[in-house]
Amino acid sequence: MSSDTSPTARALRTLEILGTRPGATASELAGRLGVTERAARRYVGILREAGIPVTSARGPHGGYRLGRGTRLPPVSFTQSEALGLVMAVINGDPDAGGDDLVDAALGKVVRALPADVGRQAATLRAHASATPDRYATRPDTAVTGELVAAIAARRRVVVTYRGETGRQWVAEVDPWAVVVRYGRWYLLCHSHRSDAVRTYRVDRVLDVAHTGHGFVPPDDLDPVAALEEHLGIGWRFTTRVVFDAPLADVEPWVGAHMGRLEAAGDRCVLTGSTRNPEAYAQERLARVPFGYRVEGGPELREAVAVLAERLTAALTGPAARPAPVSGGGDR
Repeated sequence: MSSDTSPTARALRTLEILGTRPGATASELAGRLGVTERAARRYVGILREAGIPVTSARGPHGGYRLGRGTRLPPVSFTQSEALGLVMAVINGDPDAGGDDLVDAALGKVVRALPADVGRQAATLRAHASATPDRYATRPDTAVTGELVAAIAARRRVVVTYRGETGRQWVAEVDPWAVVVRYGRWYLLCHSHRSDAVRTYRVDRVLDVAHTGHGFVPPDDLDPVAALEEHLGIGWRFTTRVVFDAPLADVEPWVGAHMGRLEAAGDRCVLTGSTRNPEAYAQERLARVPFGYRVEGGPELREAVAVLAERLTAALTGPAARPAPVSGGGDR
């Protein structure tokens, strides 16, 4: 019998699960352990026989919980888990330096690993690197922690925010969720200042003050979908684009952050807004492989006209001298 399927190993895994998911039912434990519910209850019994207080309760809010004061054993990693952790940090934080908080924390984790597990992780950390994402941002850890705590407690907060132009304002919000999208951290919330759903860049939140007011988030809230939808509305410049293709064909190419896409006979119409018409034309519309016509607004029409002129000039202008061919990798 391998060590990871022994009763002792599974009992320790049960302890770890209950430490991170208090209230886990026998069914949930069985699913995570890959055993029957009867076996899961047996591993709970092993913990109790070892003197670890595990309580249980029936009902919709029941399940198993560790007693107060229970100390969990040190966290252990398999080699695959250790490598996955290092790869995730490198991928998400390519600029981490020796004095960086994340880099320092990762270093402690790697040094604490057993030699046979940590050796490959340390080698990967030392010799792998990633290209920085120019759009990624890193919010203040203290601010992020305060927001997450308010989300978990369902407590309204007052945030001090700095807009893109540098102007600052204060808003009282119900913090629904923090969503990370392509390297940027967003707070999805209901703003009482504007009585509307808002998305704030967490790296632009300067201060968080807790209030004594609670809130209840929407029952059907999907944070990722809601963020995508609201990134496409409420900006300065309006957009309206008609595609010469049916909705089913265009939809995979148009994200919710570009606006609302609706069917119009055998064509479809995209309506939304943007703060940057040039980027909307060059980085979003240009990648859609279907013909389209920009009906509004004037700023987007101008941005598309400039792009079209530049691309036409690339074909009709003076031919460029061919560059010498040389070997090299992928660009």
